[in-house]
Amino acid sequence: MQVLMFVSNPFISDPRVYAEAKTLIQAGYEVAIIAWDREEQNPPRQNLDGIEVVRLRTRLLPKRCHFGSLLWVGLNLILWQRQAYRQALILNKEKPLDIIHCHDLDTLAIGTRLKRKLGLPLIYDAHEIYGYMIRGTVPYWIANIFLWLEKRWIKKVDRIINVGEAQKRYFAGITNKPISIIMNCKPLQSLEYQPPDKEGNFTLLYIGILHRKRAIPMLIRAAKELPGVHCLIGGVGQPGYVQALKEEYSRTSNVVFLGTIPFDEVIPMTKKADCIFLMVNPEDLTSSIALGNKQFEAMVCGRPIICTKGTYSGEVTEQEEVGLAVEYSEQALKEAIIKLRDDPELRERLGRNALKAAVTKYNWGKEEEKLIALYNSL
Repeated sequence: MQVLMFVSNPFISDPRVYAEAKTLIQAGYEVAIIAWDREEQNPPRQNLDGIEVVRLRTRLLPKRCHFGSLLWVGLNLILWQRQAYRQALILNKEKPLDIIHCHDLDTLAIGTRLKRKLGLPLIYDAHEIYGYMIRGTVPYWIANIFLWLEKRWIKKVDRIINVGEAQKRYFAGITNKPISIIMNCKPLQSLEYQPPDKEGNFTLLYIGILHRKRAIPMLIRAAKELPGVHCLIGGVGQPGYVQALKEEYSRTSNVVFLGTIPFDEVIPMTKKADCIFLMVNPEDLTSSIALGNKQFEAMVCGRPIICTKGTYSGEVTEQEEVGLAVEYSEQALKEAIIKLRDDPELRERLGRNALKAAVTKYNWGKEEEKLIALYNSL
């Protein structure tokens, strides 16, 4: 069966979409992805481990147009959605599609239109509560429009996928469509605890989205010049924000910016680290109710994590005793880094607990069974 997915990113560092696509391929499905290469820096077509990727580029207005970046993004999003719809029809002529799988709300308009045209089953994979996620970056009235659109478009979908219980409770309140929870868990790497294969400084690692809702500047300031601490930061984000981070870390001697990290290098780098960083602003609703990729990467590698107290991630961290959940402040973070740096026995105990949690609860093997069951139900 032929599956077509949509993502509004260039699909170079989206581990959830990659994991789902790979699982479906291994189960006998064929998967193509239409992505948005808004920075125009990636191949237009690519076969990535059996996944056929088609990247579309849009440039309706100059990137720094005088109307403002918000208008630029909005108009180009609409243009990309139209291009993606036409590209989907081309792919359908080449090889008839069987299932449409939309990742996040900004792709769902394409899926509902295709469903009307082709009569195919439609899966809505809501990684976030989108309207809440964009609050703070757009005016409230725009965020509320997206919440309204979601309630309207969701009537057309056949199945909904959420990443956790909090999201499921929200969607269950606005629709009676079947909902499955598929967490961002990672494949098990080993059943036995293995310490970091390295010598030298205490290594603190963050690889992920570089966004203001993640406390990356706080991490840089807390780790700055701490004796015996080596901090590694990698990922993707808005160019302006990434440049500001580069300028911040350039003033330190022990923080290194890695840039974009390929899918297959994240887990090996996590294994080499002593601790993983995942602190988010507890006042941001979307971040505070989620379990991030970093949490699951740390677990399967048997590494402790530092999270924010009062968030869902912090709650799981404390329940499973897999790391430290601290107050959202530079001083609290600094104290947590020092505590883990100076206590290797604590690091090992938390790391062993992390691996145990992965083996018993939080691994991709359990999640992919749910994904395949959902697809088979179609």
